[in-house]
Amino acid sequence: MTSSENNPFSSKNFEFHNYKSLVSAEIELIERVFEIRQNFSNSPDSERIVEPILQRISKIRSEKLILEKKFNLI
Repeated sequence: MTSSENNPFSSKNFEFHNYKSLVSAEIELIERVFEIRQNFSNSPDSERIVEPILQRISKIRSEKLILEKKFNLI
């Protein structure tokens, strides 16, 4: 058994830290998408550049949702 398995509080702390990291990453990526769309507003490349970032944001939101349910945040 690992120490987090022995100590549920430690496991919860790790999960909450993970949740905070996901929130920070989501905010940063959303800001990045906004900046790219501003800088490439008249370029057809804008969506090509942004698409992988939007996919990552979607994955982050899915991961966050799991933790939000676990922590009864929704």
